[in-house]
Amino acid sequence: MNTTANRKMRMGMVGGGKDAFIGSVHRVAAALDGEIELVCGAFSSDPAKSRASGETLYLPANRIYADFPTMIAEEKELPEGERMDFVSIVTPNHMHFPPAKLALENGFPVVCDKPMTLNLAEAKELAALVERTGLLFCLTHNYTGYPMVKQARDMIKDGQLGKLRKVVVEYPQGWLSTPVQNKQADWRTDPQRSGVAGCMGDIGTHAANLAEFITGLKITEMCADLTTFVEGRRLDDDGNVLLRFEHGAKGVLHASQISVGEENDLNIRVYGEKGGLKWRQMDPNTLIATHLDGPQQTLRTGVNPLSEATQKHIRIPPPGHPEGYLEAFGNLYRNFARTLRSRLKGETPDPIYTDFPTARDGVRGMAFIETVVAASQSGEKWMRMKE
Repeated sequence: MNTTANRKMRMGMVGGGKDAFIGSVHRVAAALDGEIELVCGAFSSDPAKSRASGETLYLPANRIYADFPTMIAEEKELPEGERMDFVSIVTPNHMHFPPAKLALENGFPVVCDKPMTLNLAEAKELAALVERTGLLFCLTHNYTGYPMVKQARDMIKDGQLGKLRKVVVEYPQGWLSTPVQNKQADWRTDPQRSGVAGCMGDIGTHAANLAEFITGLKITEMCADLTTFVEGRRLDDDGNVLLRFEHGAKGVLHASQISVGEENDLNIRVYGEKGGLKWRQMDPNTLIATHLDGPQQTLRTGVNPLSEATQKHIRIPPPGHPEGYLEAFGNLYRNFARTLRSRLKGETPDPIYTDFPTARDGVRGMAFIETVVAASQSGEKWMRMKE
């Protein structure tokens, strides 16, 4: 048993340097519960920028690295009481696989931003490495961390909707309605760094993951129509997909980054034989339940009788205080840290805290991306999921 695990988990970060949006989100989320501390990082492919970024985070000079191979090699040589416990990867998509693979090969668990890799082949290789090493891997599909998303999942699992019939999931944004040029737009619309899909790889994967997480059903087939509306853009910025799920449920997935005026309106509706559920990311504390033989019900965090998993992921007990994006991210990091600590202590992790997306979800996400692109380009009406 590793008694040194009675402490904060030590995190090393790859990417997320100065002015990087998602890096600061991950650092804040990791720090929310006092379970994790940032101890080192290789924050940029530019050594000078990495050094400057580490200095702004008040890290000692000898724990700010010029590149991730150096970080992983030197951290591995540190005494057990000093070295990082896991690596958080917050780079553009094309740089997820190399540091994740190297970290796992050197005995370090991984938290990785989504999508897991640049392509499905890399995702399968990484998932096999996770299986072979037995190390923890968390993929930050952060919307699964919302309490009312877990409530929806648990109500469906308990049979409250009956057999599922229809799933409608949407993720409209408007920020790429014009030829935007900035750091975020540049890499997300570049096939060399983003992969074969633009909008569908960036936010369509969130919609697909949410649909499978809440329903417990896997997507089996799809009929897709992807479009690039903005002239000169190399990847899709809008998509409409018909879905078939296992056990006969049907679905519709719409993702768009050219829907003028939309912010981040991820939302989902699920309908079964006995009732339905509705949830919106922009009103995350509310879950609407409809019933075949009763009135509509509004479930709120902290108010209604909720499932154990939901209650364990509510952070602010008094009802009415909003919990959102950072808290959902924080739930993933907290769960990962507690599961990792239990493992280091030789204990069985509490199943409540093993509730975070894994490498298997990463493979599903990459299979979705490659299948939806192939389906859109195919003359066939339906295409089976590649996985």
